[in-house]
Amino acid sequence: MHKNLFLILFCLGLFILGFNLYKIILWYFDNHKINTIQKEISEVIIPNKIPVYSENINPPENESDDYWDYIKMDLLNIDFNELKEKNPDTVGFIKVNGTNINYPVVQTTNNDYYLNHAFDKSYNSAGWIFADYRNNMENFDKNTIIYGHGRLNNTMFGSLKNIIKSDWYNNKDNYIVKFSTPTENTLWQVFSVYSIAVESYYLKTKFNDDLEYQAFLNTLKSRSKKVFNTDINSKDKIITLSTCKDVASTGRVVMHAKLIKKETR
Repeated sequence: MHKNLFLILFCLGLFILGFNLYKIILWYFDNHKINTIQKEISEVIIPNKIPVYSENINPPENESDDYWDYIKMDLLNIDFNELKEKNPDTVGFIKVNGTNINYPVVQTTNNDYYLNHAFDKSYNSAGWIFADYRNNMENFDKNTIIYGHGRLNNTMFGSLKNIIKSDWYNNKDNYIVKFSTPTENTLWQVFSVYSIAVESYYLKTKFNDDLEYQAFLNTLKSRSKKVFNTDINSKDKIITLSTCKDVASTGRVVMHAKLIKKETR
């Protein structure tokens, strides 16, 4: 009886060891594939032609608002031709200051596919950076949502977890998101960063009226770990970045930023 119990525990231990080894090998190869894809993308990313029209969005009355400094920044400008050849689902390219986030953004008819498919559409546990299927990426909604896995090696949205650390949110150079689409280049000013339990409130994209939307914005701003010098009102459009806080996916790390400038391509 003792021998049988020992044999069962021994076999169970071998199974657990083998399974964990398999997961480690899979994680390694998935990361290697992602690094290869990133290298291929970097080789085709070239500046596009000069934008033809520039517009500052909803300027605040507060002259001390950091808005007035950030609108002087250059915007991201990407040639999407080769990106779309590699993946027709490409709808944008995002860069977040103070992180490793510098990726093409894809979008399909659901929020599941790119959880486990890479930019080249091969199966990959790292997934890719993708926009919520409900969003209109040619004419931004009130709340445009971008998702990505919080990878331990800081790929995808792994480095987004930096935003809830004081080293990140105490540096004003970090409060900017640059997002380029095939039709325009845009600049977004951060107004809230936080971690929270899994929920759907901050993922709303439609609102009944300005009062509901303003209450939504007020809630998002009140959650922030840092009080940003950023006015926000119902005339603003915002972008939301969301990722898992930990491997167990028990929480989310979230960033919100408002649109402050756009250039027509």
